[in-house]
Amino acid sequence: MRAVLLATNVLSVSAAFSPIIVTPAHALFGFGDIVFDPSNYAENVLQAARALEQINNQIQSLQNEAQMLINQARNLASLPYSSLQQLQQSIQRTQQLLGEAQRIAFDVQQIDQIFSQQYADMDFTASDQQLVELARERWGNTVGALQDAMRVQAGVVGNIETQRTELSNLVGESQGATGALQATQAGNQILALQAQQLADLTALLAANGRADALAAAEQAAAAEQGREQRRRFLEPGPGYQPGNARMFQGGN
Repeated sequence: MRAVLLATNVLSVSAAFSPIIVTPAHALFGFGDIVFDPSNYAENVLQAARALEQINNQIQSLQNEAQMLINQARNLASLPYSSLQQLQQSIQRTQQLLGEAQRIAFDVQQIDQIFSQQYADMDFTASDQQLVELARERWGNTVGALQDAMRVQAGVVGNIETQRTELSNLVGESQGATGALQATQAGNQILALQAQQLADLTALLAANGRADALAAAEQAAAAEQGREQRRRFLEPGPGYQPGNARMFQGGN
């Protein structure tokens, strides 16, 4: 401002001793070797403002990209909790119980062989003692199957507490998930838990069905064997044959 005032005074003094000169639209102010051009100054200020706006836009763009990378990192973050080992252990316990089936295992060839020997093809030429032994074998199969079914039931009930704990943990992990991947992995593990529960239910149905089938087969075979033994009992024998008998030794 002092330079502007000084330039104004100089121009006023000069105007008193010189003819009138029409000034251009812009004026140059200066003092000594320093010249101030308002038009050039305004242009520089405008360019600086535009440059500053571009820098701000670039900063905002970098912030958006950084936030996008943070969100992607959250979405790609893996779930720190896994229930796979516990679920596999539960399934292995159930499989072990099924593998310990007594007498008649869950094997198609063995089932066909034993049913052919003890249930389907009744040997009517066997002795009564042999028929009794076969009946005892069938009874043992039925009792063993009932015991196996109860053991599987106990194992399935024992897995319920493990399933409850895992379900609670997975729901908590799902609710506290920081990204899409963690939420998806928690959901997948909950589905795996449901699959393990279905496996237990399948094993339970198989064990109960095996016991029911053997009980029904035993009843059918017992009915057939009973008819054969009744036939033998009612079959006419050779009858009474008279013979000589001596009551006293050495007499006439």
